[in-house]
Amino acid sequence: MAQKTAENPEAGAAVAVDDPAKVRNVVLVGPSGSGKTTLTEALLTVSGVLTRAGSVTEGTTVCDHDPAAVRQQRSVGLSVAPLMHDGVKINLIDTPGYADFVGELRAGLRAADAALFVVCAAEGVDAATIAVWEECAAVGMPRAVVVARLDHQRADAMAEIAACQQAFGAGVLPLYLPTENGLVGLITQRFYDYSGGYPPVMGEPAQADLDRMNDARNELIEGIIAESEDETLMDRYLAGEDLDADELIADLEKAVARGSFHPVIPVCSTSGIGLAEVLDGIKRAFPSPLEHPLPAVTDPHGKALPAITADPDGPLAAEVVRTAVDSYVGRVSLVRVFSGTLRPERPVHVSGHGMAERGHEDHDVDERVAHIYSPLGANLREVPYCVAGDLCALTKVGSAETGDTISAPENPVLMAPWRMPEPLLPVAVVAKTRSDEDTMARNLARLVAGDPTLRLERNAETHQLVLWCMGEAHADVVLARLRSGGAEVDTEPVKVALRETFAGAAKGHGRHVKQSGGHGQYAVCDIEVEPLPRGSGFQFVDKIVGGAIPNQFIPSVEKGVRAQLERGLQAGYPVVDIKVTLVDGKAHSVDSSDAAFQTAGSIALKEAAANGRISLLEPVDSVIVRLPDDHLGTVLGDLSSRRGRVLGTEADSSPGYSVIKAEVPSTQLIRYAIDLRSLSSGSATFTREFSRFDPLPSNLVDQVAH
Repeated sequence: MAQKTAENPEAGAAVAVDDPAKVRNVVLVGPSGSGKTTLTEALLTVSGVLTRAGSVTEGTTVCDHDPAAVRQQRSVGLSVAPLMHDGVKINLIDTPGYADFVGELRAGLRAADAALFVVCAAEGVDAATIAVWEECAAVGMPRAVVVARLDHQRADAMAEIAACQQAFGAGVLPLYLPTENGLVGLITQRFYDYSGGYPPVMGEPAQADLDRMNDARNELIEGIIAESEDETLMDRYLAGEDLDADELIADLEKAVARGSFHPVIPVCSTSGIGLAEVLDGIKRAFPSPLEHPLPAVTDPHGKALPAITADPDGPLAAEVVRTAVDSYVGRVSLVRVFSGTLRPERPVHVSGHGMAERGHEDHDVDERVAHIYSPLGANLREVPYCVAGDLCALTKVGSAETGDTISAPENPVLMAPWRMPEPLLPVAVVAKTRSDEDTMARNLARLVAGDPTLRLERNAETHQLVLWCMGEAHADVVLARLRSGGAEVDTEPVKVALRETFAGAAKGHGRHVKQSGGHGQYAVCDIEVEPLPRGSGFQFVDKIVGGAIPNQFIPSVEKGVRAQLERGLQAGYPVVDIKVTLVDGKAHSVDSSDAAFQTAGSIALKEAAANGRISLLEPVDSVIVRLPDDHLGTVLGDLSSRRGRVLGTEADSSPGYSVIKAEVPSTQLIRYAIDLRSLSSGSATFTREFSRFDPLPSNLVDQVAH
């Protein structure tokens, strides 16, 4: 629920900055349960934004304000929480860690310029965590690693750091080592004492800490030198020179900004250990919007435009990175301003293209921005403007959807979209009553506008309304939001559209003769039907001789046959891959008509079906599975159990991963998104694409077709 600041005294004062150099957009990423939301609460509290940190288990955190997040006790959506630190505005972007909400993660990566990768000191690094790291690496996001939850009873920070180095590479090196009541800085060789709480008191480390940090410090310095642009640094170090700490820190900051070095900071959100170091690291080592590459832009017709820069005085170019619907204020759009300055009471151009396949029709609309807000979770605090590089929230911009570009009406632009994940879990929904249908339609429109990972399909063949979701948890959240809007909905088994075809040649006689006074109806036709190879479609051949059927009525027979093909013959599925040959017939000079021959053609095809053999065809998809080698045997066995045909396996570009190519019946893939995640502990992904129709085994006809 959006609230005014006055209703929440803990919200803190909203700040609008003038200089992009004084902004840091930082996305918190990592596996579910690693402590991202708790860390955000702690940073907000020590910065004075909050007077008391909320609790995930109690549902009182700033970022987990969604009812589904409170119920599940985990983040289900992106949330923004800004704070001020030493004159710099830090926009903390908290994202879900569960794989179902990877769309929210990618939106956070789009909005941010750097990432804090949060891992739990007691959990190690699993394949799902590596997958999240790869999401960051794919977009070239600078990262620092936070080893959180040092107070966990099984916490082992040094073991976790070693696990991160093994999983993420040699560029992951600690800046600090945890010790009793604080941290020891490897570069500064100082002790940061948190025994009295935040902020820490700086002092001399104990001799035992100095001894154990020696090897780690040498490794860190050598890592920094390897990334340095100063070629003399290594020679000076090897000569035994005591390198200046400020010089090392400056080189470290450049390496972090380039994305080639990932410093590690141990943190305990409850005791405050490491919070000061995280804030200082964000300010000093993370790039500002001026340093981070910006998306390419075109005009609404696709013509390339000059690259934009994070210039507050430049042309307006902003993007909607998330859309939410609040029961009090309506649609709330979270916006990242990349260029120019967004001001209230000004017209803007809202442009969205390229998402029609997911239910987002292309649109170009001029709207007026009434107010601009700085979001703090669900709280909206009004600000006078939002400059390039900063984040803000807009309300009541009715046409704005996630991924849309906001620009000036006189100079409209369109940003290159970020890569959206493909939803692969179908859920069929139906309104409980007729009165719920309109409410469900309105709620679905709002959900689809805000969630580009959700695809809405109205299947004309199965007559089902299908929501394509990212997984079971995503589906639960979508259904909860759908029902919270007042629509009573149920789910039903998802149906797969099959096809019918002829298994052999057959003949049919169509006779439609009626006489009831006046003009009657008279049409007779004879057809021969034969099957065609898969994918051939439908062929109609005219072999009438001697004018048995006048030429003007031959297309009528074909039209009647085609109509019956669409209606189906035995199970009600469309008929494909056959050739129908019209060989004979009769007509009446008065009573024959277009309608009569259409009916005769339909009757002839149905009689041919009764005389011949009809077989059912099921859709088959081409499936590509990417997975760790450890799960290869399990997944291959599972594909075989689904009547899948494995075409081959090959090594992936990432070490330790393989790619399986297979063909699997669509009926066996309905819950594959859930089952594959279970088989691979959340580490495998897959894509699917329709390939063709194949005959359905006779022993499965009753099971699949009804």
